[in-house]
Amino acid sequence: MTTWMTAAGALAAVVALILLAARIARGAGLAPRMGAGGRMKVEEVLALDARRRLLLVRCDGRGLLLLTGGAKDEVVGWLPEGGA
Repeated sequence: MTTWMTAAGALAAVVALILLAARIARGAGLAPRMGAGGRMKVEEVLALDARRRLLLVRCDGRGLLLLTGGAKDEVVGWLPEGGA
C-alpha cells in the first residue's frame, strides 16, 4: 500500500511542477497565452461526421469558413467584414 501512495505522491508532484513551469513560462512571455488577442482566432467548430469539421475562423474582423478532414481541406468562403 505504501508503494502505491509513494507513486501517487510522486505523480502529483511532477504534475504540479509541470503546471508551475507552464505558468512561469507564460508570465515570462516564453509561451503563448490561451485566448490572447491576436489577428486570428477559431470561433466555432462544427463536427459534420467522424472525420470532417467545419471551422469558423475570424481573421482581421472577417470570417472564414474552412472544411477540414476530408480528402483535402477546402476554403468554403469568406463572410462579409464585420458580419456574423
